[in-house]
Amino acid sequence: MVEYERRIASGELVDGDSFQLNTIQQLQRLYEELIENEEDCQLDRYKSSEKSGRSRWLWSRLITQPSTYAPVKGLYLYGGVGTGKTMLMDLFYEQLPSNWRKKRIHFHDFMLNVHSHLQMHKGVSDPLDVVAAEISDEAIILCLDEFMVTDVADAMILNRLFRQLFSKGVILVSTSNRAPDKLYEGGLQRDLFLPFIDTLKERCIVHPIGSAVDYRQLGSAEQGFYFVGKHYSTLLKQKLQSLSGDEEPRPQTVEVIMGRKLQVPLGANGCAYFPFQDLCDRPLGAADYFGLFKKFHTLALDGVPKFGSSNRTAAYRFVTLIDVMYENKARLLCTAEAGPIELFENIVTVAEAHKISPRSSRSQKSDDPDLCVDNELGFAKDRTISRLTEINSREYLEDFEARLQQHQQQPQPVQGVDNADVVLA
Repeated sequence: MVEYERRIASGELVDGDSFQLNTIQQLQRLYEELIENEEDCQLDRYKSSEKSGRSRWLWSRLITQPSTYAPVKGLYLYGGVGTGKTMLMDLFYEQLPSNWRKKRIHFHDFMLNVHSHLQMHKGVSDPLDVVAAEISDEAIILCLDEFMVTDVADAMILNRLFRQLFSKGVILVSTSNRAPDKLYEGGLQRDLFLPFIDTLKERCIVHPIGSAVDYRQLGSAEQGFYFVGKHYSTLLKQKLQSLSGDEEPRPQTVEVIMGRKLQVPLGANGCAYFPFQDLCDRPLGAADYFGLFKKFHTLALDGVPKFGSSNRTAAYRFVTLIDVMYENKARLLCTAEAGPIELFENIVTVAEAHKISPRSSRSQKSDDPDLCVDNELGFAKDRTISRLTEINSREYLEDFEARLQQHQQQPQPVQGVDNADVVLA
């Protein structure tokens, strides 16, 4: 792609990664097929009049329509952390014509929207069909970042939801750390989830990015606000105060989703402070974190512990918190018991546990009571370590400051600092 070559020449992208080049070829294939089949895929959002659009909206909800599968297969990109999957998908998305029906969204956010809309249509004979119709009306090309399934409620509806979406012509482009056959591995009632994997492989070309390079690790790490040691708690609050400007941090309440409220111990000028327990040891999830980062662009998190079997649930929440923070391009200040890698050294996959000891994971667990053998968490930890490294790099923080200054000079929606309710320092 011309744009990819331009970014290599400008130094924005690293040259010579054959794995990324192979992925670009797959995206180029998809782009050319979409251009060739633009009319059949009904990509142009303006070709239908508003009236016919309303009629189609009502019709799709009252009467089951014949399937209209797209003549173009989507693309499912998977591979290790930091290998450029999201960057390449976003580059592809940016090149799509602005008049096309397209949407780019993080998988967490996508599923939150699905559950929210299902609640809105409660009482309808088939609310999932209504939600699928709403999604397909808005976007024929659906780009989902970080496809991962850890929630049983998500797993149970994905098969029917995507069967409906694909039958309405939706084309999926997705990134993931997991191959399709590894999605929701070991999850509750996984046998009910397996048909979704078959549907996914039927409607998407599955392409691995085999690169072993984590480009997030190439930045100038450890230049940020990641402090190891409990004695840094006072310093953390001092840093928060300096970033808050003249406004004194005070307790606040923010509304996150569907009327739910989140208590913020200290907040001022887009900066929020939380003890780790308040965000990750309570029954909170992605919806709460997305709501938080719509109000705040900077998070000071105090007292991140090392993770193991004793705090497995908190580890899952911390992984989700960092995912949402990274998606919103927010800034992190934190104190932690150890560096990013050491935080997760007691979290291992089944395969890793067997490498440590040839005995079963159960007997290995008895040797070290805090060793947590968990495949989903074991795979997710690498992504979190990688993102923690990038979030604390000089490059990431300089980019954050640049976007913040741009927002201050020309108030307009900017990813990561884009909510009108946020008072910027």
